[in-house]
Amino acid sequence: MAIAALRTPEDRFENLPGWDFNPNYIDDLPGYEGLRMHYVDEGPADGVTFLCIHGEPSWSYLFRKMMPVFTAAGHRAVAVDMFGFGRSDKPSDDEVYTYHFHRNALLAFVEKMDLKNVCLVVQDWGGLLGLTLPMAAPDRYSRLIVMNTGLPGGEEAGEGFSAWRAFNRANPDLDVAGLMQRATPILSDDEAAAYAAPYPDQSYKGGVRRFPELVMMKEQGKDLTPLSAEGVETSLAARKFWSEDWAGESFMAIGMQDPVLGPPAMHFLRSIIKDCPEPLEVAEAGHFVQEWGGPIAEAALEQFGLK
Repeated sequence: MAIAALRTPEDRFENLPGWDFNPNYIDDLPGYEGLRMHYVDEGPADGVTFLCIHGEPSWSYLFRKMMPVFTAAGHRAVAVDMFGFGRSDKPSDDEVYTYHFHRNALLAFVEKMDLKNVCLVVQDWGGLLGLTLPMAAPDRYSRLIVMNTGLPGGEEAGEGFSAWRAFNRANPDLDVAGLMQRATPILSDDEAAAYAAPYPDQSYKGGVRRFPELVMMKEQGKDLTPLSAEGVETSLAARKFWSEDWAGESFMAIGMQDPVLGPPAMHFLRSIIKDCPEPLEVAEAGHFVQEWGGPIAEAALEQFGLK
């Protein structure tokens, strides 16, 4: 049965600052037939493939400062918009958005594109989901760049995340531009508006509304909800993979001003990732650390010997 979905008009993406990447679309992912997924695909096909996966409520625009660094060094940059975000189709029923709806779509995308020699580049939900992908096909992945994210396993949420989840519930028509600018004061008004471009009105924001409910963490004194419990087993399996089976190279950058997924969360994640070196600490960066992404990408290439 086809999934009813909205498609953001193309003119919403015209003349976005710093965004001159050509759109690419795929609409025949197994299990998602009829839903159109957008991705950016730049650079030569014979280098390392830097697979960039965004989080909430962002889209591939988040990687506009990192992708040119990768391609200038002779590598391929692929940035995908998850369903409900960016230029990808947005299922109109909020209940469609579940942990495995998103994860299985990403797995299908990697398989359909036959991505190999992948450096996974993740932050926020890009990590909660993306960090579970290599265990399904470890031979495809050779490197990792990880920023301000985690692999929650059903723990109790801290005050910062509980406050964010409550705020999101109270604002079903989330002011995406306002949120991005508060979290990232270096953004211009036009850049903040670019983050909101995918969402002409509240009906397009189902994915934005649902992601906080899917985080595998429980409220203080309560049990996990069915939504937040769905990904726990997968996330714990991914922790085991990264600590025991990961054989690639890793690079970590931390936006030090992030109140939710800042230094404590990232140092815990580092303890899980086998042989992960000391992180790059970006003192002025907050949660959306990719806005400082140029120097981060340069440092990662330097560490990996890929410049």
